[in-house]
Amino acid sequence: MTKYLVTILGAILLLSQTIQARTWTYEECLDYCLTNNISLQKLGLTRQTAFETLKASEAALFPSLNFTTNQNVAYQPWKQGMTIQNNEVQTVTKKTSYNGAYTLGGNWTVWNGNRNHNQVKLNDVAEQAAAEDSIVKARSLEEQLALLFVRILYSKEAVKVSEKTLEASKVNENRGMEMYRVGSLSKAALSQLTSQRAQDEYNLVQSESNVRNYKRQLKALLQITDEDEFDVVETQATDAMALQPIPSVQSVYEAAVENRPEIKRARLSVESANIQRRIATAQYLPTVTLNASATSNHSSQNNNAWGTQLKNGLNIGGGFSVNVPIFDRREARTAVNKANIQKQQALLDIRDKETTLYSTISDFWIQAYNNQQQYKSAKVSTESAQTSYDLLSEQFQVGLKNIVELQEGKTRLLTAQQSELQAKYTTIYCIKMLEFYKK
Repeated sequence: MTKYLVTILGAILLLSQTIQARTWTYEECLDYCLTNNISLQKLGLTRQTAFETLKASEAALFPSLNFTTNQNVAYQPWKQGMTIQNNEVQTVTKKTSYNGAYTLGGNWTVWNGNRNHNQVKLNDVAEQAAAEDSIVKARSLEEQLALLFVRILYSKEAVKVSEKTLEASKVNENRGMEMYRVGSLSKAALSQLTSQRAQDEYNLVQSESNVRNYKRQLKALLQITDEDEFDVVETQATDAMALQPIPSVQSVYEAAVENRPEIKRARLSVESANIQRRIATAQYLPTVTLNASATSNHSSQNNNAWGTQLKNGLNIGGGFSVNVPIFDRREARTAVNKANIQKQQALLDIRDKETTLYSTISDFWIQAYNNQQQYKSAKVSTESAQTSYDLLSEQFQVGLKNIVELQEGKTRLLTAQQSELQAKYTTIYCIKMLEFYKK
């Protein structure tokens, strides 16, 4: 029996530790997301591919060296011939022969209008662009994570408000039942109290459902597919966080233009277009290449030794070639024009992203300012509505106020509490986003 209880207690403690292990802080969620997100991992592989392409283009600047050998066997079944000396057969022509050839050669592009060097620069820019794409995705995940975290915290606060409201409704309903039994409250009024309590129960269920839904969205963002309990650490949202100074739009925008990865990515597109134009222009210029080779061979038809044959047959040579484009069916001109068009598109893309960035920052600033002002007013309204409702509840319980007045007071309190919570968390979120865009 004792062993059985110990086993149960151990299982309970293990379960408790497991549940606690699934309660995540914002930093833990962010680290896990940046480490395990599939899209981010794919972008990382894309960057590795771009890096390998860069290394290949750098290696192409050096000469190449290749060794080739051909080994052949030939059979001539009807071939006849012999050598006779002093009435004696000296040699007989062989019907089967074996031949081998060896070549060691290399070539080097001396000059092609700097296309090879510009290709290295272009691939380097592509590798930087792939890195910025990863940062853009990481920043996007961080923004989504922050939004869901704030929504979860806001929903949990809303659950607490709904629980307090339901508790007050149950107290009023119980008091109403007592008043109904003694004849000081009508059945219709008691039904309204019961209906209000049921509505508050529904509101609580709805608030809890919102929390579960946002947790589900957060779990999906983290790409966690198990069925374990999932929760986040509740961070206390203080008044100081909601009432802190709001950064100006211009200061955030100026910092964001310099630091945001999507802007850097767009600038790299302009640089890429400039390099592609230089590569395209180089198609008008000649290409100079050097080549050299050393060849030799041997044959079984030769009576000399294998090494002697290779030595006697050694042939070393080299040369250069010049390729001058005369008529390329407009290929170079088309490539130059396309590069110019690509540059114009990249410049327009920068302007578009800067405009979008300014609009996003302005929107966050306006929401932060408006909700901060609303929070200040809602905080006073909540305190006033709470005091008024407490007084109404006391008066209702002694029969000085009717059910209509009580419910109106409760509605005002609930509305004020919800407005305060929404303004508070929206302000904190928008200020955090302004700081996020500024870094």
